[in-house]
Amino acid sequence: MTADKARIAKQFIETIPHSRELGMRITEIGDGLAVIAMPYDARLIGDPETGVIHGGAVSALMDTCGGAAVMSHPRSPAGTATIDLRIDYMRPATPGQTIVARATCYHITRSVAFVRAQAFDDDTDRPVASATGAFTVEGG
Repeated sequence: MTADKARIAKQFIETIPHSRELGMRITEIGDGLAVIAMPYDARLIGDPETGVIHGGAVSALMDTCGGAAVMSHPRSPAGTATIDLRIDYMRPATPGQTIVARATCYHITRSVAFVRAQAFDDDTDRPVASATGAFTVEGG
């Protein structure tokens, strides 16, 4: 992957106000791969009794990570938008722990890129959520 693609993907994340507000940061980017961390934040709690992060924040993390994976793919011109994203929530994330999403763009056509992603807290053997998605390939 070129340094320009990595820079573009990082700028993409940093310029999205929602991603910035959720504290997302890219920890790894490569050819069709993105890893993004979202730290625990009390503002994101969905259930005050348990302290569990709202599923919408996890969804935004996985969507953003999927888009970054597409943008970093060698055959992608860079821009993308979500067409479809299916998320299966496996368990609540452990309160107080950072959630990390890892997405891979495993197939790309002239107009559509296909992505698989998982999100984890500190227990990397048990995913918090799993996702599959389709994203546009702009300029394709």
